[in-house]
Amino acid sequence: MSVRQSLLAILDQGPCYGYQLRAEFDRRTGSTWPLNVGQIYNTLDRLERDGLVEKGEIDDQGHVYWQITDAGSAEVSAWWTAPVERSSGTRDELAIKLAVAATLPGVDVAEVIQTQRVASLAGLQELNRAKYAGADPDGPEELAWSLVVDAMIFAAEAEVRWLDHTEQRLALHPQHAMALELSTERPKRGRPTLRQAQGSAGDGRGGPERT
Repeated sequence: MSVRQSLLAILDQGPCYGYQLRAEFDRRTGSTWPLNVGQIYNTLDRLERDGLVEKGEIDDQGHVYWQITDAGSAEVSAWWTAPVERSSGTRDELAIKLAVAATLPGVDVAEVIQTQRVASLAGLQELNRAKYAGADPDGPEELAWSLVVDAMIFAAEAEVRWLDHTEQRLALHPQHAMALELSTERPKRGRPTLRQAQGSAGDGRGGPERT
């Protein structure tokens, strides 16, 4: 999630000082993404460096109010109209953990999956309890919070379904047949270029080694 754009969007509504900006961010996200004041000011410093915000008035209590610039408002507008881009690769720890476990000899993958399922279901139950604990379901802050929690619930449900799917797939293959022993082949330095990879796949011959 982009804290940078979120803080800019809040400042687009009017000047705020650091603690106030953190409180406004919490109100709009149900405190599901806690930020400390140091993060707020570090982000503000970078935004100022990039010409998107600037320091404004100082009140009688010493609060420095930050205000958005025209360039900052333009970036907020661009953020609203652009889709969120997801990474094409994955660094999801659970996916990597199970992929490695499934191909290593001697690892009880079924036990790894069951342990994770118990934890994932417990987390899902906690999210569902939290969702229905709100006092004012029609209030704007409750709505903002519930939107974030709904996204977390959907992600948790998807994780449980993926665990079930993975367990079913692995059950079709004897684990000893899927294990990868350490390779005795010495890997080449670097990675093959796209053209080299295509040539290797097409005619069985790899291109020159990259160094």
